[in-house]
Amino acid sequence: MYELDMEKQVLKYLPLVEKVVARITVKSSDYEYEDLFNTGVIGLMDALKKYDPRKKVPFESYAYVRIRGTVIDEIRSHGRLSRYKFDNLNHYYAAKQELEQQLKREATDDEICQKLGINQKKLNDIYDSLHYMASISLEDVLFSSEQSMSTQDILRDKKTGGDAESALLKQETVTELTAAISKLTEREQLVLSLYYEQELTLKEIGLVLDVSIARVSQIHGRVIAKLRGYMEAQDDSRN
Repeated sequence: MYELDMEKQVLKYLPLVEKVVARITVKSSDYEYEDLFNTGVIGLMDALKKYDPRKKVPFESYAYVRIRGTVIDEIRSHGRLSRYKFDNLNHYYAAKQELEQQLKREATDDEICQKLGINQKKLNDIYDSLHYMASISLEDVLFSSEQSMSTQDILRDKKTGGDAESALLKQETVTELTAAISKLTEREQLVLSLYYEQELTLKEIGLVLDVSIARVSQIHGRVIAKLRGYMEAQDDSRN
């Protein structure tokens, strides 16, 4: 009886697994959609076993976190993927920082391309890498290791007015990231809101913006790079 009930519950929440996996971009032959989906199902089953309704947390919210955590843990277990992505971005970050110190303003894509000796297609590949890394661990891309924060936390904090979890976040970091987000264009802020607050997939965001999925990935990656730059500039101004 228990096994039948578990099967029914798993079937009921399979769309939730699909939603989680659809938002995780992995460009590697090590993983196919089906592999990540099956890993997500394992996370769903774990959530069904461990869910405690007495805590008054909606099951969908609880399961979403467990499913995503299971998938991310699987991807992170192959740490070379993340290291490879980070290594590819080092030259980009260095060039961007040097240009902006010289120019005293944000560097354009053309200026970055010229500095690195690459074309726009190669730069778009870098933005795709940033999108990929942010979809796995935004905190690793955006913040230093001692900080614990995400853009999702900030966006939701504005909407809900704060909760027990957000109250534990470092207020200084909240203020800095909020200020950084405010410097983005309206379109860039919309992309963040659609991706982190409303949790739309790249395809769904593409329909909203009337652009391709690839373009959404590049826009998101560029926005993450800009936010990181703003945060680093704020840190430098204090030192």
